[in-house]
Amino acid sequence: MTKTKNTILWILAIVLMLMTATYQRMTGPTYPITGTVSLGSEEISYKLPRSTNSEGSEVIEIETGSNSITGEFNYKRYKSHDEWTKVILKPENGVLRAAIPHQPPAGKVEYNIYLTNGSDNVPLSGETVIIRFKGVVPPYFLVPHVIAMFLAMALSLRALIEIVVKGPAAYKIGLYSAILLAIGGIIFGPIVQKYAFGAYWTGWPFGHDLTDNKTIFSLIIWIIALWRYRKNPKANWWIVVAAMVQLAIYLIPHSVLGSEIDHTKLPQP
Repeated sequence: MTKTKNTILWILAIVLMLMTATYQRMTGPTYPITGTVSLGSEEISYKLPRSTNSEGSEVIEIETGSNSITGEFNYKRYKSHDEWTKVILKPENGVLRAAIPHQPPAGKVEYNIYLTNGSDNVPLSGETVIIRFKGVVPPYFLVPHVIAMFLAMALSLRALIEIVVKGPAAYKIGLYSAILLAIGGIIFGPIVQKYAFGAYWTGWPFGHDLTDNKTIFSLIIWIIALWRYRKNPKANWWIVVAAMVQLAIYLIPHSVLGSEIDHTKLPQP
């Protein structure tokens, strides 16, 4: 394989990885909800967070540009027997501010916000928004985790491409992908999870955290695929299976079925 062709294939793998990562992030339950609503003659843009590592209340700011527009902020803890709390939002120089009370790691709050100019009343979202609080993860754990997971995906795609073009390096590339997946997902992953949500592992057999489960499942498939390919290089379809499984898993939105506190199962005060 020529150096130019090899470079092009690596660029292709990286572009596919970035596209996959972007799709996963934007379709996940922690990606902010954004949009614009019309209230009278005003067009108001908003951004409603669904994840935060704030050590205090999470403050939402809505720029209305008018002191005649007020709002109503309703919230309660998610998965709880709480009654809804209603807060009237008053403008400050054309800005409405809603403060979501701080929660412990993995605690969630569901909320909605309505705007009114006295005659019209519009919601900022068609459904209740759920925000999850998490702890602050030190960058010396978070950065290696993120880099390793992204590189593992890029190498997995590159191994798949290597099989397609009948190149000689599929096993080596796949091995590096599995190693990075283990480093990012099995070594740094639980550490990040502990800082963010208070537990090292919440997947099987201790829980149903989909992020934990899909990581270990993908790694097991890679180990099997590399073992079978090592024994019989003609069985290159094993590499294809492992790469496709990892791709399918990465397409599952991040944080689906993630850690959360169920207040209905805790002792009530």
